[in-house]
Amino acid sequence: MKLTKRAGRVSLFLLLAFKSLGNFAYADSFDRYTNAVLQEAIKNGLLTPVQSLTASQISDAPRLIPNSNSALIVVRTQNGFISKLLAQIARQKFSEQVLPILLIERFITYRPGTERSIVAEGRNLHLYPDFILHLEIGQIVPNNIPGDLRFRCDAQGGETLEAMAQAQIYLVTKPLPGTEIKKSARPGPDDNYRLEFFNGTFRLYDDGRRSGILRLQVDSEGNLTGEFLSDATGNKYPVTGKVGPNPRHAVQFSIRFPQSVQHFSGYMFTRGGQAICGVSKFQEREAGFYAVRSEEE
Repeated sequence: MKLTKRAGRVSLFLLLAFKSLGNFAYADSFDRYTNAVLQEAIKNGLLTPVQSLTASQISDAPRLIPNSNSALIVVRTQNGFISKLLAQIARQKFSEQVLPILLIERFITYRPGTERSIVAEGRNLHLYPDFILHLEIGQIVPNNIPGDLRFRCDAQGGETLEAMAQAQIYLVTKPLPGTEIKKSARPGPDDNYRLEFFNGTFRLYDDGRRSGILRLQVDSEGNLTGEFLSDATGNKYPVTGKVGPNPRHAVQFSIRFPQSVQHFSGYMFTRGGQAICGVSKFQEREAGFYAVRSEEE
């Protein structure tokens, strides 16, 4: 059987998305702690600011993110940015020497005034004693550079994570309002295709360049409406499109940006409806995209 170039691209993206499905429960749980959710929790006194956390406080904190052995920590930086971290106390061996470290599994710093727009993020950082993490630029810096967090270790006090100057630390010990998984009529993993599969919230990944939240609603005629919430800008953009009719699980939709329109053509998974994969076209350039159903529904 001869496979066209376009069909081959779609098949490849279907395979990559299918292999990635297992990672999204973790991603969605962390992603639900948005800038707006964290700001509201601080405003309502649900999070208490402290200037430092001991190793015991970090190690004994509840693990709120599935498949992660790290504590969830929120930081208000010196300039008022909100950042969230998954962190744990660990050890790093150098030949015969073993040093305590703060292992930062993941962190995100949000742009002020937006729900999800990110100014800095990182994974698997090792913060060594007396070094400083600057959360607004997402870098570990020397101890003579102003930053937000310092990791200390001494014989009397043990390991401590300290907020610098005007920065504040908040240890999250229970799920925050707004992070709940909302009940929905989402399809079961073995459900066969139906039009309603297109209703819901998806995480959209486009060509490794753009990502965000895609919220869709389809009517009985297959007319698609919704919105795209961009990770890059934090802004919402309208979505329109059409499902089917041949094949009935095909979809075409467009995202309208202020100065341009991006077009998408793809297919819904016909069993379980967990993903949409296909090809996007933006300013005459074709690329691959996939959108995975999110827990945020």
